[in-house]
Amino acid sequence: MRTERRRSRALASRLLPLVAGLALSSAAAAGCAAPSSTADMARIRELSRVELPPSAASEEVDPEPAAGARALGQAPRRPLTADAAVRIALLNNRELRAVLKEVGVARGNLEQAGKLPNPEIAIGVTPLQEGVEHAHLELGVEIDLTSALLSPLHARAARSEHEAARYRAAGAVVDLGYQVRAAFYAVQAAEQRLGIANRALDAFAAARDAARALFEAGNVPELDVATQEAGYEEARVTAAQIELELLSQRERLTRLLGLSGAATSWTIAGAVPAAPDALATPPRAESLALRASLELAELRSRLEAAAGRAGALRAEGWVPDVALGVHGERELGASDEAHEHPWVVGAEVRLSLPLFDRRQGAEAAQAAEFDGLLERYHGRAVDVRSAVREARNRLVFAHARAQHYARVILPARKRVLEQTLLQYNAMQVGVFQLLSARREQLDAELAAVEALREHWTAKAAFDALLAGRRVEAAGAGAPAAMPRASATGEGGH
Repeated sequence: MRTERRRSRALASRLLPLVAGLALSSAAAAGCAAPSSTADMARIRELSRVELPPSAASEEVDPEPAAGARALGQAPRRPLTADAAVRIALLNNRELRAVLKEVGVARGNLEQAGKLPNPEIAIGVTPLQEGVEHAHLELGVEIDLTSALLSPLHARAARSEHEAARYRAAGAVVDLGYQVRAAFYAVQAAEQRLGIANRALDAFAAARDAARALFEAGNVPELDVATQEAGYEEARVTAAQIELELLSQRERLTRLLGLSGAATSWTIAGAVPAAPDALATPPRAESLALRASLELAELRSRLEAAAGRAGALRAEGWVPDVALGVHGERELGASDEAHEHPWVVGAEVRLSLPLFDRRQGAEAAQAAEFDGLLERYHGRAVDVRSAVREARNRLVFAHARAQHYARVILPARKRVLEQTLLQYNAMQVGVFQLLSARREQLDAELAAVEALREHWTAKAAFDALLAGRRVEAAGAGAPAAMPRASATGEGGH
C-alpha cells in the first residue's frame, strides 16, 4: 500500500509542474496584458496624424459638452477658424467619441481571448454510514489543457481585430476633420454670398425706384416698371433662399461641432480665402494614398484576423479536448488516527476524440469570410486609385475655375461697370443699363465665391485622401442665383 501511495504522489508531483508549465507558457504566448485605452489613443493619433484631446479617451460619458466647448459659449467669443472648428469637433463630436470608445470592445475581446480557462474543483464527501468504516473526503482539480494551448491562436486573431478597430477609429478622425472643414467653408461662403445678395438687392431696388420715377415723368413705358418690380421681388426671394442656406449650413456645422445651447451662437472669421496662385499636388499621389489608406489597412488586419480564426478552428478540429487533473482522497477517522489515514493523491487525463466533429463547417465559414474580405481588399485598392484621380481632377478644375474668376471674369465685370458708368455720365446709356452692369458684376462675385468654396472643399477632400481616408464629396447644393431683370427701354438719363 505504501508503495502505491508513493507512486501516486510521484505521478502527481510530475503532472502538476507540467500542467502549470503549459498554462504559463500559453499565457505568455497569448500576451495576457491587453493594451490600455491610453495606448489605443496614442496609436490612433499616430495613424491619423491628428492631435486628439486627452478627454476623448475618457472612460466616463459626460452629458455636458466638454470644457473647451463650454468655454466657447461662455467666454467672449472669438470668430472660429477652420482649424479651431476641427479642434472643437474632435473634442466634442459625440459620434467620434462613440467610435473611439468602441475600440474598447475589441480591446476587451483581446483581453478575454488571452485568458486561461478556469480550473474546475470538485469536492466529494461520503459520510459515515452503514457498511462504511470511515467517512471519505475527495478533492479534485482539473484544467482544460486544450483551451489553454489554443488561447494564443485566439489571442492572435483578436489582436488583429483590435488593430482593425484602431484603423477604423483613425479613419473616423480624418473623416470628421474633412466634414468640419467642408461645412466651415460652406458657412463662410454662404455668409459672403448673403452679403453680395443684399448688395444686389439694393441694386434691384434702385432700378425699381428709378423705373417708377421715369415712368411718372413719362420717359419709360409701364413695361419697364413692371419688369424692374418683378426683378426686385424675385431678388428678395433669392436673398431669402441664400439666408436659409446659411442657416442650414450653420446647423450642419453646429452638429459636427457637437454644440448646443448658448454655445451655438458662434461666429466665423473672415471670408473664404483666395485660391493660391499655383496648385501643387504630389507626383505619385496614387501610391501615397494607397500606402496611407486606413481603409486598406483595416481590411488587412481583418484578413489577418480571419486567417487566425480559421487556423484556430483547424487546430480545434484536429486536437482532442484534453483535460488534466489531480485528485486526492483520504479517510476521515478520529483526530488521533489522522496519521493512519493520509491523503492518497492521483492524476487523471480526460480527452475527447475528434472523430465526427472536426469543425469543418466553422472552418469553411471562416474561409469564405476571408475570401470575401480579400475580394473587397482588391476592390477597395481600385477604388482608392480612382478616388485619387477623381479628387485631383476636381481640385485642379476647381482651382482653375477660382483663378479664372479672380483673374479674368471679375476684372472684366469691373471694367464693364466702369465703362458703363462713363457712358452713363456721357449720357450714352440709361440708368437701367448702368444698374444691369452692377447686378451682373454682383452675379460674377456670387459665382466667384462658390468657386472658392469648391476649391477649398476639394483641397480638403484631397488632403483627407492622402491622410488615409476616402471621403464623400460634400457639396453645398446648387447655390441660389440672383434673377436677371431686363428693361425694354434705355431708361433715359
